[in-house]
Amino acid sequence: MLTFEQIKELIELVSLNRLQGLELERSGFRLKIDGQLAAPSAPTAVTPPVAAGGGGPAQAAAPAPAMTAAPAAPASATPAPAAAAAAAGPPAGTHILNSPIVGTFYRAPSPDAPSFCEVGSRVKKGQVLCIIEAMKLMNEIESDIDGVIAEIYPQNAQAVEFGEPLFAIRPA
Repeated sequence: MLTFEQIKELIELVSLNRLQGLELERSGFRLKIDGQLAAPSAPTAVTPPVAAGGGGPAQAAAPAPAMTAAPAAPASATPAPAAAAAAAGPPAGTHILNSPIVGTFYRAPSPDAPSFCEVGSRVKKGQVLCIIEAMKLMNEIESDIDGVIAEIYPQNAQAVEFGEPLFAIRPA
């Protein structure tokens, strides 16, 4: 686990070096810092503010990068993130079911229960495919078409973002 000071240092490094972002995993703890969220559309002249006591210019602070922290996936899970798998492109002729909310993705209703579906499973419209936990509420995510599961992008217990691909479904 990182200390507050270490996290603060990492944020400053991302901001000062204008990095796109940083991901770090250590001892079951995952930290993701997104920097440079939006590029300015046109360069603008900025007059530095005057410090209250000295009368000289004060240093302008760089925009603070966004940061998210989540428990890391278990060590037994494959380290292929959903975003990288989705970036490779969905299988041809498939429908992508995206996450409607931000939360934690679960493939089964409880740790000891079987998964709602597997790759190759035939699913019907309205059938529950997974659960996304958001703010201690369990939200059942249902299939929006009939078909066969071609891909499951996130790992079990992985944090997912709004609009992130969850499943590739081959229409039946």
